[in-house]
Amino acid sequence: MKIVVVGGGGREHAIIKKIKENPQVTELYALPGNGGIAKDATCVDIAAKDVEGVVAFAKEKGIDFAVVAPDDPLVLGMVDALNAIGIPCFGPDKKAAILEGSKVFSKNLMKKYGIPTAAYEVFDDMEKALAYLETAPLPTVVKADGLALGKGVIIAETKEQAQDAVRSMMADKVFGASGDHVVIEEFMTGPEVSVLAFTDGKTMVPMVSAMDHKRALDGDKGLNTGGMGTIAPNPFYTEAVAKECMEKIFVPTMEAMNKEGRTFKGCLFFGLMITPAGPKVIEYNCRFGDPETQVVLPLLESDLLTIMQAVAAEKLADVEVKFSDKAACCVIMASAGYPQSYEKGFPITLPEKDQLIFVAGAKKEGGKLLTNGGRVLGVTEIADTLPEAIAKSYEAVKTVKFDNAFYRNDIGKKALAVEV
Repeated sequence: MKIVVVGGGGREHAIIKKIKENPQVTELYALPGNGGIAKDATCVDIAAKDVEGVVAFAKEKGIDFAVVAPDDPLVLGMVDALNAIGIPCFGPDKKAAILEGSKVFSKNLMKKYGIPTAAYEVFDDMEKALAYLETAPLPTVVKADGLALGKGVIIAETKEQAQDAVRSMMADKVFGASGDHVVIEEFMTGPEVSVLAFTDGKTMVPMVSAMDHKRALDGDKGLNTGGMGTIAPNPFYTEAVAKECMEKIFVPTMEAMNKEGRTFKGCLFFGLMITPAGPKVIEYNCRFGDPETQVVLPLLESDLLTIMQAVAAEKLADVEVKFSDKAACCVIMASAGYPQSYEKGFPITLPEKDQLIFVAGAKKEGGKLLTNGGRVLGVTEIADTLPEAIAKSYEAVKTVKFDNAFYRNDIGKKALAVEV
């Protein structure tokens, strides 16, 4: 089988490593991939958002199956375009990808179908939004409607911060058209949980839960990032919470999308908060999370490609989806200065043995692997217990070298406090 995976980050590297385990795979392409992914797949320099380019490549190579991993091409309708030339895909079509593509849509969907989430208001007029903030409870959360590279959410402690956030989104257009509409919602409290789920619109199969660490610095300080590390499973996600989520959030979301004529097939990501009033949805993503994928997929014991094909064919109920009862930890090694400005081009030294190191921001030049992004590597380890997995990850981090590397030293610390 000839397979193409669209994307070029650590998430895609984790997907590719797992797909490679299927013996039927004869050719595996990454578009565009990166210098580290090149070890596991043939990288082709076609941008992930280049719908026409990807379709032309898939047609020329006679691709049998495509995995569209990032949010942008999904929202742009890449799955629709590939399906139109007869290539089955893992990933939602454009109509379903709006669940992540528009926060206004997703919030309104939850309100309409009674899916628990934070109370909110939507604004397309900046002056009305600013007036609303005069009396809104603090802290408050301001969100740009559309995609914003994971940076379109501001938690404002003061009225002034909230108003500045609205002005930057709606007047200054820091996120472009994504700020034409803003959502202002109540600030929720409680531990966060990431749950990725396979769904074909008929069956919903949650994967092992995870905990992301968004802030750049130890102690959850510093700027928000795309994620500095993850652990799985998340100890806050108990059997009782899982049952409640399945009944009140997961299945109702799948059914709501069906009722709206937007059947969702692919990986549906639930960003949850376990509030004092029970679990509530913070956000939906229409694809595998990054870096959650780097701990979730290594724990998958079933064949990923078989599951993905079953999702595309709406036969998910017919395949086994089994996860290990072990634990995983991923520590992100980033470039100093991330998520703001940082230098690139430093040589990366990786250990001899083939570990679970997922390459996110690197390029190959003159036979050397060089840093080429903010988040450079995800160093993952699996063990029987979470403390062991965390310890092993930090040991593995010591075997990797590149100039200006930085990482958090407390990935999983909050989870360990719960386990004890």
